[in-house]
Amino acid sequence: MREALRELLEEIRELYLADGVPWIVGYSGGKDSTITLQLVWMALAGLPAEQRTKVVHVISTDTLVENPVVAAWANRSLEAMRTAAAAQQLPIEPHRLTPALDDTFWVNLIGRGYAAPRPKFRWCTERLKIKPSNKFILDVTNKFGQAILVLGIRKAESAVRRRTMERHEKGRVRDRLSPHGSLPGSLVYSPVEAWTNDEVWMALMQYENPWGHSNKDLLAMYRGASADSECPLVVDTSTPSCGDSRMGCWTCTMVDQDKSLQAMVTNDEELDWMRPLLSLRDALDIEDDRHLRDFRRMNGKLTIHRDRLVHGPYTQAAREDWLRRLLTAQTTIRRRGPDYVRDITLITDDELHLIRRIWVFQKHEVEDNLPALYEQATGEPFPGRPLDETIAFNAAQNMIETLREVCGDDEEEFLRARALLEVERIYNSSTRRAGLYDALEKVLMKHGFEDEEDALTFARFRRGEPDKEQGALF
Repeated sequence: MREALRELLEEIRELYLADGVPWIVGYSGGKDSTITLQLVWMALAGLPAEQRTKVVHVISTDTLVENPVVAAWANRSLEAMRTAAAAQQLPIEPHRLTPALDDTFWVNLIGRGYAAPRPKFRWCTERLKIKPSNKFILDVTNKFGQAILVLGIRKAESAVRRRTMERHEKGRVRDRLSPHGSLPGSLVYSPVEAWTNDEVWMALMQYENPWGHSNKDLLAMYRGASADSECPLVVDTSTPSCGDSRMGCWTCTMVDQDKSLQAMVTNDEELDWMRPLLSLRDALDIEDDRHLRDFRRMNGKLTIHRDRLVHGPYTQAAREDWLRRLLTAQTTIRRRGPDYVRDITLITDDELHLIRRIWVFQKHEVEDNLPALYEQATGEPFPGRPLDETIAFNAAQNMIETLREVCGDDEEEFLRARALLEVERIYNSSTRRAGLYDALEKVLMKHGFEDEEDALTFARFRRGEPDKEQGALF
């Protein structure tokens, strides 16, 4: 190990000094990314100060729904790196990346109603991981013309990973540098690509962490879960889901069961406070959630698959329930958890404000239920100002009560009338009313059915299918 490490450090130094192309090291806080960054750090520390002229960016993507234990570990690591790099005069700059507010998990699931991710509906990876990291990488390549990505990927991770890495090796432009498949101007350097799990741990245990974090504590964190894997820096959709890994998102429904989160809660009494997260994650991951979702797609269209309508976004009731559960979990952890999680944030105020606007202005849910829901779940006043001074929400509440009384149990009639009245309110206060008829038509097309069966009948008619009861074309 000592001789192999000496040769690898020399290789890293040679590649670093070969040109002025900036480096970007992907860091997740797990073992593979830790040893990769540690090797780069050790190599730079072995160079004379006058040769450390090239910046090495360290990027860590926080999806905002990361396993809280690992997220805290990674964030503390970045702060330790910043302090240690300055003290050791190393050109290493840590960056914590997060998804854009419009792309966060809860804005899309609770706000817009996206169903929990599935292998055939993996909407989360692009928004939460790929876009933040790719934006940073592209900004660097646009400024400098090129960038070298230093990643802790290894062929031993999986057969798929091995095949992908070997395919990219064929296009290498320089020794050990492979072109990235989807990021122009980016080359990939994977210093531990041939290492085994045992070799990674051996190196971590033999060599002290140079930015001051304990590698033994990292090992202890891994021992708390059954899976010995992590989520690497994700820069394209070819990267397999890391839901089976305890280094992934606690909300992940890409696998049948989050064995790793379950193991952490079961194996460590100090982590029992995460049980509300596990309960919410399991509630999201139900086999048939059709009863929680609208029978129309997000755009109002009807799609038939296997003689049933393909259900779309979560209904208003379901979205409000998910938010209530999430806020209750956050409140429970803050009140009953250990001191170091008393200020845990599962959903940010900015996300709540945006979700509120989506509900009211995009989904026409003018009841504006979010503030009251927040107060019921947390016992605290909602931290937000009035949504829009032009809306008299007391009047809107009275309107909703009247509509409920008039429509009775006819939910579709209620949704149709509410949406039409909201369109009227919007255009009534506008100086120009271009688009009014299109907006009204859109509402009538979306809410023009008595129920799901009526919508299915109409969808069959549009496809020219016969009426199953009458045996003839409509």
